[in-house]
Amino acid sequence: MISICVPIYNFDVTNLVTELSKQIKSCTIPIELILIDDCSNHEYKALNKKACKGLGHRIVNLTENIGRARIRNLFLEYVSFDWLLFLDCDSLIISDQFLQKYISTSIETKANVICGGRIYERTHPNKNQMLSWKYGIKRESKPVKERQKNPYSSFMTNNFLVSRYTLKQISFDERLSKYGHEDTLFGYSLKQEKIAIVHINNPVLNGDIENNTIYLKKTRLAIDNLVSILSSIEDKKGFINEVTLLGFYQKTKEKRLLGMVLFLSPIINTTFFFFLKLGWVNLLLFNYYKLSYLAKLLNKKKS
Repeated sequence: MISICVPIYNFDVTNLVTELSKQIKSCTIPIELILIDDCSNHEYKALNKKACKGLGHRIVNLTENIGRARIRNLFLEYVSFDWLLFLDCDSLIISDQFLQKYISTSIETKANVICGGRIYERTHPNKNQMLSWKYGIKRESKPVKERQKNPYSSFMTNNFLVSRYTLKQISFDERLSKYGHEDTLFGYSLKQEKIAIVHINNPVLNGDIENNTIYLKKTRLAIDNLVSILSSIEDKKGFINEVTLLGFYQKTKEKRLLGMVLFLSPIINTTFFFFLKLGWVNLLLFNYYKLSYLAKLLNKKKS
């Protein structure tokens, strides 16, 4: 028995609800769909209310925005079943066996967390969306064999099944009120507690490619969160080893190149931002942009 959990913020979930409703009807076990709206604009609330009308799904409308971590924990107050399937609101279902695959895997495996994965359209978007799309294709859209090599660092919140007991035991860190890396910390916590996680080939399609400016802003917010996590975590070395950007920072520091990065930071933050914003995307350029921003934050924290 599965509770499908969809946190919503300013997005039309009509297509997602339509496909999930169709598959729920064809399943032989009880499945419920719960949507929690994190204080979206009125137009989206109206669209999503219409999408669920007459289908028996539950929509909870929050009166204030509580953020990506806290809203996921909140589903525990509304679900009826022992397995929670979390889907981002911009997910698109691409397989008519999507729910059945999760049902079968939950029966066959002893893992408490099952990750389905994410893919992106292969058609090139406009230049003003190139950064999000290219990063998604190269870094997030990984085949199951590659994800399973590093199961905890490959964890993403957009499409995963978790036991109710596990979510109660771990939960998302509600101190992370800004955007980003709540999934990184959750995956790391699963590893620390030795909770089994398995990756399967059951992806959703990312249905919302952000423009470059918004994506760069979210990237900076995510790094802000990453610094906050690092400052509060006990096993800093272990956490650094799990996060690619932190590992990149550590290697730069060990090679005594951090001073140069900090010296060039004003140039990197303005020039690289300019090129990335325009859609002249090179992921190495993007890596150094993130490294520069991270180094600046950590250096400021020391002083």
